[in-house]
Amino acid sequence: MTGQASPVRTVLTRAGKTIRPNASSPPIRQVLADRRELMSLGRTRTQSPLATMRHYAGTTPGKLVMIGVVLVIAILGVGWYGSTVLQDRTNALKNMIDQGEPLAEASQVLYSSLSIADASANSAFISGGLESPDLRSRYSNALATASASLMKAAGTSGAPGEDTDHDDRAVNADLQTLATTIPVYSGLIETARTNNRLGNPVGSAYLGQASAVMHDQILPAAQRLYERRSGAIADPQRTLTIPPYGVYFGLLVLALALIGTSRFLKKRTRRRFNIGVVAALTATLGGLVWLLVSGLASVAATNSAKTDGADPLRQLTEARILTQQARSAETLSLVQRTDQSDLDQTFSGATAGISTILADLGGQTSSDDGALTSTQVRSITTALDQWRESDQKTRAAIERGDFAQARTLTIGADPQSTASSYAAVDSSLTDAITTTRTSFRDDINTAQRVIGYTGSGILVLTVFAAVALALGLVPRVREYR
Repeated sequence: MTGQASPVRTVLTRAGKTIRPNASSPPIRQVLADRRELMSLGRTRTQSPLATMRHYAGTTPGKLVMIGVVLVIAILGVGWYGSTVLQDRTNALKNMIDQGEPLAEASQVLYSSLSIADASANSAFISGGLESPDLRSRYSNALATASASLMKAAGTSGAPGEDTDHDDRAVNADLQTLATTIPVYSGLIETARTNNRLGNPVGSAYLGQASAVMHDQILPAAQRLYERRSGAIADPQRTLTIPPYGVYFGLLVLALALIGTSRFLKKRTRRRFNIGVVAALTATLGGLVWLLVSGLASVAATNSAKTDGADPLRQLTEARILTQQARSAETLSLVQRTDQSDLDQTFSGATAGISTILADLGGQTSSDDGALTSTQVRSITTALDQWRESDQKTRAAIERGDFAQARTLTIGADPQSTASSYAAVDSSLTDAITTTRTSFRDDINTAQRVIGYTGSGILVLTVFAAVALALGLVPRVREYR
C-alpha cells in the first residue's frame, strides 16, 4: 500500500546462496559485533608471547633455533668445564714438582742428616780424646745440612694436598720443636766433647742426654714432618692417575648431539651436509682425540712416576731412616757399656725392617729395565749382610770385655768394620734414592708437558665449534621467512 513503509528485510548471502533470517535470528549488527569481538580475541591470543613461542617452537625454524641455542650453551659449558679440569691437573702437577717434592726431599734429608750427626757424635766420642778430623767433619757437615734442610722445609707451608688448617698447625709445631731443640742438642754434644777431651767421665752423661734429646724429641718431629710432606705428594697422585672421564663423556655427548642435528637438517632441508655443523663436529672430535692422546699419556706418565718413583722412593727413604737408627744404636751401645738388650733390639729390628723393604723392592725390580735396578737392590742387600756380620763380631768383643777391639770394629777404616759396612749401605741407599727421585721428577715433568696445553686447546676448539654451529644454522632459519 502506498504511504506505508515496507519492513526492511535483511538478506545474507553465503556461498552464493541467499539466506533469509527468520524472526528469531539476532539482528545483523549483533552478529557482526560478535564476529568482530571473536576476531579481536583471536588476535589477542595470537599476539600473546607465550602462545607465540609455543606456536613458533612447533615449527621447523623454531626447532632449529632451540637446537642451536641449546647446543651452543652445551658446547661452551663443556669447553669451560674441560678447560677448568685440565688446568687444575696441570697446576697440581706443577705444584707437585715445584713445591711438594722439594719439601718432601728436604724433610727426608733433614731426618737423615740429624741421624747421621747423632751417629757421628757417638763415633767421635768412642774414639776418645781428640776425635779424628773425618768424624768431626762428618758431624759438622751433617748438622749444617740438617739446618739448611730445616730452613728449606720451614720456608713454605701448606704444601699441595695438605689440609692447610690442621696440617699447618702440626707442621709448625714440629718445625718449632726442631728449631728449639737442635741448638740444645748441639750444645750438649759440645759439652760432652769438651769433657771427653779432658778425660772427665761426665762426658758420657752429657752424650747420653744429647742422644735422649735426639731420639725422644728431634727425630720423632723430623719423622712426622717427612710423613706429612711425603703424604702431600701421594694424595694428588691418586687423583691424577685417573683419566678425566667427565671431560671425555661431555665431548662424546656433544659429538653425538651434533650428528643428530646433522641428520635432522638433512631430513628437513633436503641438504646432505651443513658446513657449520660439520665444522663444529670436526672441532669436537678433534678435541676428543687430542684429549684421549694427551690425557692417557699424562695418566701413564703419572702412573710411572708413582710405581717407578714415588713408591720405591718412600720405601728407600724408610730404609735409610732405619739405617740411621741402627747405626745410632750400634755406636751408643759402645758408649754406654751397660745393659745392651734395648739397643740390640733396636739394631736387630731396624736391620730386619731394611731386609723386608729390600725383599719387597727386589720382587718389584726383577730386571734392570726400570728406574731402580735389581743390581742396586742386590748391592744394598750385600752391604747389609756384611754389616750384620761385622756387628756380630763387635758385640762378641763387647761381651768378652775387649772394648779396644770393639772400638776398632765400630769406627775403624778396615773394610770389615761396621763403619765401612754402614757407609756402604748408606751410600747404596743414597744412590738408589737419587735414582728414584730423578725418575719421579722426570715422569711428572713429562705428564705436565703432555697435558699442559690441552685445556686451552679444548676451550679454543669448543668456542670455534659454537661459532661455526651458529653460523651454519642461521641461513637455514632465514630460509623460512
